[in-house]
Amino acid sequence: MRYTRDSVKAPRLSGVALKAFVSALESAVGPVLINKVITDAGITRFRQMSAGTASPIQVPLPLGPAPTEAADGQTLAKRALDAQPSAGSAKLETAAAFRAAYQGGGTDPVRVVRKLHDAILKLEGGDETMNFFISRKPEQVLAEAEASTARWRAGTQKSALDGVPVVLKDEVDLEGFVTTLGTKFRSEVATRDSAVAARLKAAGALILGKANMNEIGINPIGLNPHYGPARNPFDRTRITGGSSSASAAVVAAGLCPISIGADGGGSIRIPAALCGVVGLKATFGRISEAGVPPLCWNVGHVGPLGLTVADVAAAYAVLAGPDVHDPVSLHQPPLHLTGYENGDLKGLRIGLCNAYFDDADPDVVTRCREALKVLTDAGATLVEVPPPDLNLIRWSHTVIILSEMREAMHDEVLKDSTRFALDSRANLAIGAHFSSRDYVHAMRHRQQLTRELLELMHTCDVMVTPTTACTAPLIPESTLPDGESNLTVADQLMRFIRLGNLTGCPALSLPVGLDALGLPVGLQLMGRPYEEHLLLRLGRVIEAALPRAVPRVHVTALQ
Repeated sequence: MRYTRDSVKAPRLSGVALKAFVSALESAVGPVLINKVITDAGITRFRQMSAGTASPIQVPLPLGPAPTEAADGQTLAKRALDAQPSAGSAKLETAAAFRAAYQGGGTDPVRVVRKLHDAILKLEGGDETMNFFISRKPEQVLAEAEASTARWRAGTQKSALDGVPVVLKDEVDLEGFVTTLGTKFRSEVATRDSAVAARLKAAGALILGKANMNEIGINPIGLNPHYGPARNPFDRTRITGGSSSASAAVVAAGLCPISIGADGGGSIRIPAALCGVVGLKATFGRISEAGVPPLCWNVGHVGPLGLTVADVAAAYAVLAGPDVHDPVSLHQPPLHLTGYENGDLKGLRIGLCNAYFDDADPDVVTRCREALKVLTDAGATLVEVPPPDLNLIRWSHTVIILSEMREAMHDEVLKDSTRFALDSRANLAIGAHFSSRDYVHAMRHRQQLTRELLELMHTCDVMVTPTTACTAPLIPESTLPDGESNLTVADQLMRFIRLGNLTGCPALSLPVGLDALGLPVGLQLMGRPYEEHLLLRLGRVIEAALPRAVPRVHVTALQ
C-alpha cells in the first residue's frame, strides 16, 4: 500500500471575503455552496467507500493485561514527581520544584500566588498582552493559597500537588465561574466543579483561572475574536494552536507547571507541540468528562498539559479513574505507572511509517528523527508499519466532529448564529449539511479504523509521528479580530492527530527541540488503550536526552 494524501482544496479567506462566504453558507444558496465545498474536500468519494461489515457502535476498547503496580492516584502522583529528573534549565519550575520549595521553606503558596498575580497583570496588560485568561478571581486564589500554606506548615498537605498552581481551559466547569467555551453569549455560572476541577482541588492544587481557547473548540489554529488571540511565549507574533490555546501557553510561560485542556481533534496535542510543552490525550473515557459541556461526544477527551513528562504523569494520576457521573469512565482498568522509571527500552517495538513520518517540514522531521535515535539508543527497535489511509481518517473525523458540534450548538445557532465567530459559523453550517447517513457511515468507518489499528498494534508497542507537520505559523494580524479560514494550515496541524481521536487510543506530545526560527517541534507517541504508562516512560527517556529551551516570554515564581 502506497502512502497518499490529498491536498486541501480551499481558498484562504479573511475580511470581507470571509464574511461574504459565511453569509452565503447560511443563506438560501447555502446548500449548493456547501455541496461544492464538501465535494472539493472529497466527501462525495467518502460516501461511496464501503465500511464492510462494521457497525456504527464502537465496541469497548480492550482493557489490556492486568497491571502489576496499581496504586491510588495520589501515590502515583508522588511517585511521578519523585522520579522527576533535573530540568534542563533552572528556570523550568516543575511541580516537583514547587513541592521541594515548599518543603524546604524557601517559599510558600501565598508568596507564589502573589508573584504570579503580579506577573499575570503585566502579561495581560498594555499593547503587549498575551491574552491568556478569560476569567480569574485573584482574591479567591489567595485565600486557597493561605490554606495550602497552613497545611504545609502543619505537615498536613493534601498531596504532592498541594499548592501547585494550575489553570483550566474555559471548557470545563469551575464552581462560581461561567464556562464560556470561548464564546461571548454563555453566561450561566457553574454551580459545581467538573470532575477534573474537583480532583485537582482535592489534591490541594491552586486553580489560577480559566484559560483562553478557540471558540467552542472548533478550530486547531486557536484565534479567538472575543478575547483576543492567545500568543505564543516563544514568539508572540505566532499562534499557540488550538483549541486549548492558552492552556499550553500559560505552562510554557511559567505561570503553572500543569494545566487542563480538551482534545476532540488535537486540541491538547497541537498547542502542546507549538508551545514546547507536554500534552496527554489519554484513552477515551480514562479521565472523566463530567462537568465538561458536550461538544463532540464520540471523539472528545479532557486531559493534562505540563511542563515536563513528570508534571503530566502526576496530573494524569490525580485525574484518571472511574467517576459515577460519567458512565463512559466506568469501564477501565486500575490506574498504574508500570515501568515508568525504567529507561532500558530493550524489547520495545516502535511502529514507524517512514513516508508518513517524513510528510512534514524539514526542521520538524530532523528534530523528530533525533528523538527517534534517542529511543533506539535506549534499546528500542523500529518496526516499519503500513501507511494510514489519511483521506478516510480525515473524512470520518470531519463528519463526526462537525455533526456533533452542530448538534451541541443547535439551540444557540437557532437563536442567533451571528453571535459565533466567522470560522465557527462556517464549520457549523457544514456540520448541519451532513446527513444522518453521512454520520452513520463515518461512525462505521470509525469502528473499522479502530479495529485495524488495534490489530496493527500487535506488531508494535507504540506508534510514532511528528505531532504537527509545521511549527507555529504567524498570527494573521491584518485579519484580526475576526481571523481567517485557512484549511491548509489546519491540515498541517491535524495531519498526524485525527486517528487518536477516532480510535480513542492514548497519545502523548512532547517537545523535541526547536526549528531554525527558534520555534518548538513536537513528537507524538500513540499507544494501545490504557497504556499511558508506556507513553510516559518513553517520553521520560526522550526528555532526559534532549535540551529544553526557555521561551522569550517567561516568568518565575520560585526565585
